[in-house]
Amino acid sequence: MRDAFTANFVERGDRGAAVAVHRAGELVVDLWGGTADADAPAGEGRPWTRDTVQVLRSATKGVAATVVLLLADRGLIDLDAPVSDHWPEFAAAGKERITTRQLLSHQAGLAALDHALDRARAGDQITGASAVAAQHPLWEPGTSHGYHAQTFSWLLGELVRRVDGRSLGTVLAEDLTDLLGLDVWIGLPAEHHHRVGRVAAAASPHVSGGALRTRPRASVAAAYSDADSLTRRAFATVTPSPDENDPAWWSAELPASNGIATARGLAGFYAALAAGRILTRRTLAQARRLHTAGADQVLLSRTRFGLGFMLHGPASPMTSPMAFGHPGRGGTLAFTDPDLGVSFAYVTNTLQPNVTSDPRAQALLHALRQVLVRQGRAAA
Repeated sequence: MRDAFTANFVERGDRGAAVAVHRAGELVVDLWGGTADADAPAGEGRPWTRDTVQVLRSATKGVAATVVLLLADRGLIDLDAPVSDHWPEFAAAGKERITTRQLLSHQAGLAALDHALDRARAGDQITGASAVAAQHPLWEPGTSHGYHAQTFSWLLGELVRRVDGRSLGTVLAEDLTDLLGLDVWIGLPAEHHHRVGRVAAAASPHVSGGALRTRPRASVAAAYSDADSLTRRAFATVTPSPDENDPAWWSAELPASNGIATARGLAGFYAALAAGRILTRRTLAQARRLHTAGADQVLLSRTRFGLGFMLHGPASPMTSPMAFGHPGRGGTLAFTDPDLGVSFAYVTNTLQPNVTSDPRAQALLHALRQVLVRQGRAAA
């Protein structure tokens, strides 16, 4: 895995990154390297250190979903009851029967808003919740699925606030990550701002063959460039795009997209989840069970979702069909595979135009699979 990690810098365009793997309760891989400032000129910027933390983008979603599932475990949320039982305003525009299970599995039909939000309103804890409460579904809830790229923030965030009284990020910190000693936040405290790696967009280097394909299908590329497509609208719900190097964005709570963590902390979170230290066995089994699969109306690929987690499949390959977690657009990937006893996290500040199957994360997974095969723990 060290060789694969090094090759990501030499061959696949990484400037700053980290990867961590837990195996049977032990941290067995903990690598980091490069610059913490991907937006700095070549040869400049702070070095990436053991304590550098990174914006996770959509890899935040699995962490956020865990908070909702924790409240379900406590009997505060019935996954099959209407969301409007806790949030009466949400019943507007024909949404009175949408359930928390449908929110978590991207079946609610609320993947985009009729009117995008600017950066300030997206993070103010009020406007986004009001917007999704007023929004009419874009398809009949429960009949199809489409990735809720940005609206996941306000759907889950407001539900947690209505049920618990605290924000989702506060519940995460006070009830989970602080107790587990993990560097994972949704809403980063100001005292940790100096640790954040600065991101920059980067083109994908040409990589050919197999899981390392980087060129999207023409139909997918066209959808992202079409301002009227559901794909473009779902990802442009916050317009203009947020400045992910702005400390105000780091401190805001956007449970769909702006979690911040070390790779070590994120892998540790999934290891604790798989070990039963966060959710009951029954709730964890529900979370990793297939809830929807097939053509995704937003991503235009065949995705597979549990409750807030992507499941192993062609759109997001992990280690085996039993793995579940979440990628982040641009490169990040985190998941656990309880059957193989591994939990994995890769974070990067070099954001390439890949939504789910990033070649750098896949190269690291290929190396991990090789280790597991050699040790007789996975099929070739």
